[in-house]
Amino acid sequence: MAAISIRNVIKRYGHGPKANQVIHGVDAEIADGEFIVIVGPSGCGKSTLLRMVAGLEEISGGQIAIAGRVVNDIEPSERDIAMVFQNYALYPHMSVFENMAYGLKIAKVPLAEIKQRVDKAAKILELGTFLQRKPRELSGGQRQRVAMGRAIVRQPEVFLFDEPLSNLDAKLRAQTRLEIQKLHNELGVTSLFVTHDQVEAMTLAQRMIVMNAGRAEQIGAPLEVYARPATTFVAGFIGSPPMNLIPRDGRLLGIRPEHLEPCSASEAMITIDVDLIEPLGADIIVYGHIGDKESARVAARLAADATAVAGKLAVRYAPQNVHWFDPATGKRIEG
Repeated sequence: MAAISIRNVIKRYGHGPKANQVIHGVDAEIADGEFIVIVGPSGCGKSTLLRMVAGLEEISGGQIAIAGRVVNDIEPSERDIAMVFQNYALYPHMSVFENMAYGLKIAKVPLAEIKQRVDKAAKILELGTFLQRKPRELSGGQRQRVAMGRAIVRQPEVFLFDEPLSNLDAKLRAQTRLEIQKLHNELGVTSLFVTHDQVEAMTLAQRMIVMNAGRAEQIGAPLEVYARPATTFVAGFIGSPPMNLIPRDGRLLGIRPEHLEPCSASEAMITIDVDLIEPLGADIIVYGHIGDKESARVAARLAADATAVAGKLAVRYAPQNVHWFDPATGKRIEG
């Protein structure tokens, strides 16, 4: 196992004044055995950052260290990392056992040890009955478990996951998330996991790095990031529906949809012109706007048995649930 240190890391494509900089001085310290999720929208630089840790992308500036060793100029095969990709990358003509064992065979690990490592990984991932099957005989979730097993048998210091659940349906994603959590609890290997899915980030991460346009917008524990977003970007990205941001007294008032409570018109702090009601079973989400239809979009998450709303919805909120942001910088205003 190993700590990872990312210090003022920069990535540019091209040279000179026309160079395209996509990573802008990211700093992060990842403790030995920690599970970190790098989350953000498409094009924010999260996979590029992961690939620089892996050695698959050159570093244009700054420094990356694994287990105290600077790896900027070290080949991927010498970094003691194992990577799990989105597309599984299994050999179709090989059995599950052969796929999991292949890297060890190339490394000339003794056959007895290969069998011992593969059998152990298969037991952890509940693949024992599938070892003689070919990838085409497996479900998507089983193939992804084989890809994880191939990483486990290498016994690396660091696991790198690049959107490994994106090709799975919703039920399989939920099941595989549980398997990844179980895997980390059992092995305790330092892990970096890239995703655009905030549910994956919130459920898997011990800490998350929220990326925006090549910058680390906020780093923290999931509930900390959710409860105290550092910027309007984080407030609008983490949470479903995202935090409401409403112009108020020269500032931006932020309030989570679940913190809006229906009330009488005389008690209303906000009156929403309702556009859409979305029933979700346990609750309902009311979408609407305040004043001009495009100026302030608002969502409220209400109990499923809330009084049916139509036209206008009066809501109130508790002062302790309010967030304030500077509209010019997007940064959180404390106090």
